[in-house]
This record gives sequence, structure tokens and C-alpha cells, in this order.
Amino acid sequence: MTLIDTAAEGFHPVDSALDQTSEAVQPRAGQREWLGLAVLALACLVYAMDLTVLHLAVPMISADLHPTSSQLLWIIDVYGFMVAGLLITMGTLGDRIGRRRILLGGAAAFAVVSVIAAFAPTAETLILCRALLGIAGATLAPSTLSLIFNMFRDTRQRSVAVGVWVGAFSAGGAVGPLFGGVLLEYFWWGSVFLLAVPVMALLLVIGPKVLPEFRDPEAGKLDPVSALLCVAAMIALVFGMKKIAQDGLGGAALLALVAGAAVGALFVRRQLTGPDPMLDLRLFRLSTFRIALLINVIGIFVAFGYFLFVAQYFQLVLGLSPLGTGIAMAPSGIGFIVGSQLAPRIVRVVRPAYLVGVGMAASAVGLLMMTQVAATGSLALAVTASVVISLGLAPVFGITTELIVGSAPPEQAGAASGVSETGAELGGALGISILGSISIALYRGDLAATLPADLPAEAGRSVRDTLGAAVQTSAELPGELGESVLHAARAAFLHGMHVTAAITAVAALVISVIAVVRLRHVPAGVGTEQD
Repeated sequence: MTLIDTAAEGFHPVDSALDQTSEAVQPRAGQREWLGLAVLALACLVYAMDLTVLHLAVPMISADLHPTSSQLLWIIDVYGFMVAGLLITMGTLGDRIGRRRILLGGAAAFAVVSVIAAFAPTAETLILCRALLGIAGATLAPSTLSLIFNMFRDTRQRSVAVGVWVGAFSAGGAVGPLFGGVLLEYFWWGSVFLLAVPVMALLLVIGPKVLPEFRDPEAGKLDPVSALLCVAAMIALVFGMKKIAQDGLGGAALLALVAGAAVGALFVRRQLTGPDPMLDLRLFRLSTFRIALLINVIGIFVAFGYFLFVAQYFQLVLGLSPLGTGIAMAPSGIGFIVGSQLAPRIVRVVRPAYLVGVGMAASAVGLLMMTQVAATGSLALAVTASVVISLGLAPVFGITTELIVGSAPPEQAGAASGVSETGAELGGALGISILGSISIALYRGDLAATLPADLPAEAGRSVRDTLGAAVQTSAELPGELGESVLHAARAAFLHGMHVTAAITAVAALVISVIAVVRLRHVPAGVGTEQD
């Protein structure tokens, strides 16, 4: 009987899995599997570094390539568009052609395109490279996670391995700003893309020796129509949400959202009626799968409430250098690492519902602390708040990820991993669209009333575009006028940051309650061997 069958009969899938574990001891991983995990973790670390260092490079990219505000958003966001659109497809493709094969192919492409991106001569070229990096990056997260679930059958070892996987992303977030800050201090903005090249090369050399190949022997053929529908639906939905963040609720955003929903409905219908569905939608019958996925999505949304503004706050409000910003953000990354490594040990004796609930509540406290930071003298408070947020969120991602993928049959681990990562991308897109649109509206609304009356019209348009543009423009204006513009822009940015931090704090508290109520049936020790 599969986990899906048990869900159809009304049993809790996690409890069923624990019963099966108690009846048959799973084989324990050996040295080869742990070496393989180290290689996978290294790839995830670089993947996360690539995300964090780009935000530090935005001011230098703006100064060198002179992108419009729309192009700058595309440089930042197109990577997420492509990743979100292709995660499920790549996870399912890995189930069919081999998870190691698709991982190594994606790593090779990631390295090559990173080199091209580093020397991009125009904003358009950089946007194209970011799109290609998104396609390659979509192979990494679901492939690494599904390989871990196949390599580590023993539940306690698997819990530790998932913690290492989450910790690798956290470590990338921690060292990315540090390495990126050092590079940006002495080299051009493109140097941050080259960080990925040696690590991906190492993965290509060592991976075939330590990573086993896994595929579903009974999987049908990949349905190209379903793949295209999935990609089109996700890209349209994410584009619509991010378009709202940029320009507000307009015709283009509404059209994209409606089109994405319509194409998504066609995708769902094809999965329910086709002979070889790309995604078995019966996974969503599993209560634990659904609730864990929801918590994971909202957790990412909450994280974006922090990450969307913190790097800009350190650089553009407090005036720290890229290296100084990296140092200021490092404690937050360390907090993620510590939290993700402690979670597998705590969950052996504490129910996942309570650990997730406390974690989300702690992150809400940190976000409320962020509502109190000011334009000066708040560096220690901002760093402390970021550590509290990280310590709270870190256990949430590891536990919910294990519940999502662990609820699925092993042969569908790639597809479940893709769903998990797609949910994370959607959470990020929602964070950018909802929180971004609120902050931009507040930023521009405040500036309409606070900018000096004698500010030239062209400079005023630039200042209202982004805080980065405001900092650059203010430096080109005469002394007192430039200082007034900079003060007004920073105050408007802080207003938007305070409001969005408060909104995400409320969201974190709500999801904390949902976790405690809806996951309390999951016993302590899920993801560990029962003694």
C-alpha cells in the first residue's frame, strides 16, 4: 500500500511511514553517501551564494550598465521566473532520465553561463544570462534534495542530511555577502558570478564518483505539453505578481495573472486525465503534505519580508560598504546554520508542530524589532533582529521540507522536491509582489510630499524610482539640496520597510498557530529513528 493509498483511506501518512519504519530497519548510509552529501551541499552553497551576492552588486551594476528600473528588476527577477517555471519539470525529468544526470548537466551549464554573465557588456545580455542561469539552477534544488532522500534511507541519518542541505543554503547566505563584499571591494561587479565556476567544476569531477544514479523504473514518458503548460503557468503567475510590485495593479499584471491561472487549470486537468501525468496530484490528498507545503510557502514569504530590504538598508541607509554589508549580514547566515543543524536533534524529542510554531513566533519577534530601526544608530539592533529572524526560520524550512518530500512515495521524490521548491519560489514571488508593491507605494507617496520643491523634474523622477537611484542622484546635486533629497529618500524607504516588516510579523504569527493546530498529530521523532 502506498502513502497515497493510505491518504485516500483517511490515515495520516507520516504516522503510516513511522509504522513501516518500525517494521523494517532501513539500511544505513556509508562513507560514499556522506561524501556525496558533501558534494551536494557544496553545490547548494554556491547556488545560495549566487542569489545573495547579486543584491550587493546592484549599485555597481546600476552605475556601470545603466539599466532602467524595469531592466534592473528583470536582472534580479528573471532568474526566479525561470527557476519557478521549471522546478517541477526538472524534478519530474530527473525521476525519468536520472537525478544525477540532470544535476551534472545543470551544473555544467551553470558554470558556463556564469562566466558569460561576469563579462556581460549590456543590461540586456545580463538579463539573458540570468534567465539561462535560472534554467540551469532549476535542476539543482530538486535534484540534490531527491538524491538525499534516496541516498539516506535511515530516517535519523536522513534528518541530519536534510539539515545539512538546509544548512548549506544558509551557509551560502552567510559567506556569500562576505566573499561578494571582498570581491566588490577590489574587483568589478561581474566577479561575483565567477564564485560558482570552481565549485561547479568540482561537482562535475567528483560527482560521478560519489553520487549514485536514481530514476523511477516505472515512470512513463515525459509529457512535453504538460511541461510547457507548467512553465507557462508559473512564469505568467510570477511575472504578474512581480509586475504588481513594480507598477501596481495594472492591465499587464492582471492579464498575466489571469493567463497563468487559465494555463494552470489546463495543466491540472491534463495531469488528472493523462495516461502518464508529469505530477501525480494525488500527493495533495496527503494532509501533512498540504500543510507542510503551506507553512513552507508562507515561511519563504516571511523571509522575503526581511531579505527584500536588509541589504539595501545596510548599504544605502546606513552607508556601509559592500564588505561592511557582508560582515553585518554574516551573523544572520550563522543563525540559519545553527538553527538548521539544531533542528534535527530537537525534533527527536519535540513535536514538529511545536518546534515550527515557536520558530515562526520567534521570527515574528525579530521582524517587529526591525520596525524600530532608524536611519542612524541602529546597526546593532538590525543585526540582532536579523539573527532572531534566522534562528526562528531555520528549523521551519528543514522540518517542512522533510515532511513534504517524506510524505511522497520514494519513486516520486523528484516530483515532490520540485513541488517543494516551486512552492518556495511562489512564496518568494508573493513576497516581492505584495511587499514590494506596498513598500514602493509608500516610498513614492512619502516622497511626493517631502522632496524639495526646487528639485529638477528629471532628478525627481530618478529619485522616485528606487532608493539606489536616489542615493546616486543625491550625490550629483549641490550640497544642501543633495542632503535634503537623500534624507527624504531614506526616510521614505524606512517607512516602507517598517510597514512590510510588521505585515510579515503578523503572517508569521498566523502560520505559527496553523502549524501547532494542524501538525500536532505528527509525533516527535519524525525524521528520526524511533527508539
